[in-house]
Amino acid sequence: MKNPGVSRGKILVVEDEPAIARVCLQTLKLEGFQVDTAIDGSLAERMLDEGNYDLVLIDIRTPVMNGKQLYQSLVQKHPELVNRVIFTTGDVLGGDTRSFLEQTGRLFLAKPFTPDELKAVVSEASRRLQQ
Repeated sequence: MKNPGVSRGKILVVEDEPAIARVCLQTLKLEGFQVDTAIDGSLAERMLDEGNYDLVLIDIRTPVMNGKQLYQSLVQKHPELVNRVIFTTGDVLGGDTRSFLEQTGRLFLAKPFTPDELKAVVSEASRRLQQ
């Protein structure tokens, strides 16, 4: 476990499945991150307008505003966050999703994922930001 008194940064998790959101929250908090959650892209968009986040973990399929729409909003309104996005999806085989992920060049996690896989992709994203 990391030093609980020292924050490694702030992450927004955009996830509508409560069990997955809970795993992300618990795992990332144990790793020393401050974590906020949003159940859809519309709520996440408002949170991103108001807060400063080091990373944004976005489920591609959320209600109200999906992850693709949220990403396009980030491109327009918060281009500084585009390189801080990690996608999650249960649909890596779908042509549209695969094409979207390839176009963005962002890291992604295929569902279901383990806490160790989540920690690894967050570490990789953090490492890339340091370069």
